[in-house]
Amino acid sequence: MRRTELRDPLWNSIASFGLKTLHFRGKSVRPGARGLAPEASTGTASSFAAPPAPRQGESAESLMRKILEETVDCRGCRLAETRTNLVFGEGNPGSRILFVGEGPGATEDETGRPFVGKAGQLLDRILAAIDIDRTKCYIANVVKCRPPANRVPASDEIAACSGILERQIEAIHPRVIVALGASAASALLDCRQGLAALRGSFHSRRGIPLLVTYHPAALLRTPALKRPVWDDMKKLRSFLEGDGRQESSGNG
Repeated sequence: MRRTELRDPLWNSIASFGLKTLHFRGKSVRPGARGLAPEASTGTASSFAAPPAPRQGESAESLMRKILEETVDCRGCRLAETRTNLVFGEGNPGSRILFVGEGPGATEDETGRPFVGKAGQLLDRILAAIDIDRTKCYIANVVKCRPPANRVPASDEIAACSGILERQIEAIHPRVIVALGASAASALLDCRQGLAALRGSFHSRRGIPLLVTYHPAALLRTPALKRPVWDDMKKLRSFLEGDGRQESSGNG
């Protein structure tokens, strides 16, 4: 089995998962020298044989600015009464990689930025481990205002924000969506299946491939979940480096 070496910064990110040797697309990976060079994808054909068609008309950046201007003062649900800042989302709308979490926490509410607390710092390390810079993707949440005491957002709160998220998805027109946690998976797939059942394969959300994984906050509470998340991230990396073909569960 051919070995591929990694530079120390990337290995340091992976090392936070407590792994000494990784098996990535047919290769053993160890800390050391130069970059990741995965082989060509050998995934089977599926409903994702072709990526979504390119967007027409206005740029994603322009559309996102308009959506933000129209929603920054949103009073659509009770969460607006207790928020400090609406957390719209951030990143590069043109990247076509969209991560969707549950809702802002305390640090996010204070700063107006998504995933900047402890869970966000872990997400940064997870993305670095598969060579993704968070500034080159887009990160948002199902609800844009912090639920008090970080509770799970209620169904009517998710419904009140669903129009904003839907417009974000239309503007970004992502090649792939990653749902972080049960609330995001349930809202995006409109299903009641548990997160464990949804993991392991790509789903289809109106023709867009959607991958479900655990929320980084769950990893902070339960470190044993780091390995399944790593498995999910390898699927994401393979998808992005391949031709878009992955096995699908058919949801959506």
